[in-house]
Amino acid sequence: MYDMLSPLTADGLSREDFTARYERIRQDGAIDRIDYEIVSSLINPRDAQVRYRVNMHSSGAGDITRETWMDLKRVDDEWKVAWTDSAILPELAGGNQLYLDFRLPSRANIYDRNNLALSTQTDVAGVYVVPSLIGDEDAESAMLGALSRLFNRRSESIQALYEPFRGTDFLVPIGEASLEDFQQVQGRLESAGGTGWQIYPSRFYLNGGLAPQSVGYVAQIRAEQLGEYLNRGYRRDEFVGQTGIEQVYESSLRGTPGGTLFLTDADGNILEEIGDQDPGLPQAVYTTLDRELQRQVQDAISEFRGAVVVLERDTGRVLAMASSPGFNPNLFDGRNPNSSAGLNDMLNDPRNPLVNRAATSGYPLGSVFKIITMAAALESGFYQPDTTYVCDGEFRELPGRVFYDWTVAKELPDHGEVTLVQGLERSCNPYFWHIGLDLFNRGLPTALVDMARAFGLGAPTGLEIGDSGGLLPDPEWKQQNVGEAWNAGDAVQLAIGQASLNVTPLQVARFVAAIGNGGKLFKPFMIERIQTAEGEVSYQAQPEVAGTLPLKPETLATLQQAMTQVVRADRGTARRSFLGLNLNIAGKTGTAESGIADPHAWFAGYTNEAREDKPDIAVAVIVENQGEGSDWAAPIFRRVVESYFFGAPRSLYRWEEQIGVPRQETPTPEPGVESPEATPTP
Repeated sequence: MYDMLSPLTADGLSREDFTARYERIRQDGAIDRIDYEIVSSLINPRDAQVRYRVNMHSSGAGDITRETWMDLKRVDDEWKVAWTDSAILPELAGGNQLYLDFRLPSRANIYDRNNLALSTQTDVAGVYVVPSLIGDEDAESAMLGALSRLFNRRSESIQALYEPFRGTDFLVPIGEASLEDFQQVQGRLESAGGTGWQIYPSRFYLNGGLAPQSVGYVAQIRAEQLGEYLNRGYRRDEFVGQTGIEQVYESSLRGTPGGTLFLTDADGNILEEIGDQDPGLPQAVYTTLDRELQRQVQDAISEFRGAVVVLERDTGRVLAMASSPGFNPNLFDGRNPNSSAGLNDMLNDPRNPLVNRAATSGYPLGSVFKIITMAAALESGFYQPDTTYVCDGEFRELPGRVFYDWTVAKELPDHGEVTLVQGLERSCNPYFWHIGLDLFNRGLPTALVDMARAFGLGAPTGLEIGDSGGLLPDPEWKQQNVGEAWNAGDAVQLAIGQASLNVTPLQVARFVAAIGNGGKLFKPFMIERIQTAEGEVSYQAQPEVAGTLPLKPETLATLQQAMTQVVRADRGTARRSFLGLNLNIAGKTGTAESGIADPHAWFAGYTNEAREDKPDIAVAVIVENQGEGSDWAAPIFRRVVESYFFGAPRSLYRWEEQIGVPRQETPTPEPGVESPEATPTP
């Protein structure tokens, strides 16, 4: 518009000042939309005046409607604008300004499926230890007891935090608690000494963050976000959702801002009120997550890098989604005395704790993909459940190349003659390499790709907070990205879940659930409903079937049988991990070569209990660069289902002294016929 100003106007007003004037009016008034209509015009040979009605919509004060005018001058046969402040609003003539006095309701909470808070607005106590102030042994014991009770942590783990700094004046962060909980132990901490705390109002995330990558966090508006949020009626100092549910449902959680818009003179003195709007009620977000199960799932994988997804098998509800390592969302509030040191460590952690490994990280799937290969084989008509293959530990069907089964590296007997069902049960690599090559040679070069796509791989699931589609390599992708045609070697690699395949744990839990529930591929969802404190529901979720596995009933039954034998049969790759567990489980181990360091450990499966009080679940576990699926992922899977059905874990990991307490040295897995496969990339 500046280029349309008359020369006289432009001489007295720089482009920068002109732009800043409009920008300030827009931000000060939280103007997010402008409508106008021409009312009249008066035209003379050299001058003209246009009158128009303008409606400015303020996010904080509602609509401000005024009739104003714009004078025009003819310059070199073109109409130019003789601009003044009144062209914006008549009240702004002479350099007057706008000032919006906000009225903001408290941010609404995020709850789990049982109406228990995951994040809430409250007064928070940030607690730390000052090692130089710790008293004698009795005082230290009393201090540790109080902190242990407050944060539900072992005294030894708390002591380990400050032990390296004993005798110093460093402030060692311990954690945050609601003021209500803190007051239960405040007297004991005051008596024992050695601790300090600061109380401040904040967005509080319980247990130092439950499903933090999914729930997300709030932080003060960043500089690069400021213009956008000011236009939407935010104050400069507000905390806004930055990731996860907090970000996606920002508008619901915050509510509609309200306030009074004043006209002020150039010195900031209020002249008059020109608009007013009551705030709209914020709406709480009720998730499908189970808070206690989420805590236990996070504990189950806390010693590793990896992820766990727990779905309600027959609906697609996300009951737990853990990405490890996690992070503490409470550290993003600078008023927290633990923020300075803790936030710096978090943001510089090379393990990338803010990444949601469960929904957005892609991994090779390894032998869990054999479920899909088996489905394609059965649906091709060339294979039956009892179709046999003789496995001597070697695969020589690709000319000039030899690949070895996982049994060879472990110096175990080969599988011998096995049926297709036994091939999955024992995870016989040569059998599945053979299937991939055989289908390719029979004129079905994309049979595995097509089946994988029907199982939901290669595309996002549609989770509300966003998720990755991973990568499903196919002939078109390879030609575009590698410049080569799809060949028999690609089919062989894909048959055991390697090649360039990348999947998310969420995708895996979803298709495993579909196998268990009869073939329904549900759209996973994490938001159950959104409602005000008065109970007015604006959104209510319903399970949504996004697709159906293209399998005959007999194929589906065979997959279910084979996955059950993985857990129960004498030579099932996961048998040892589930001994003594009185639950009906079906699943598949996987050991996926990562290309760097040790392979990723997978276990994915579902339960088949058919209880009225506990719907069946599907679970996917991945442990990054840790080793074999049955050694690492299957025990975590077991702990998850124990926590779900029994309320708490019942069995020790082999690397624990007691539940939650690692041994000083991790024992080496014992070799045996139940050890899982390694799936090297051919």
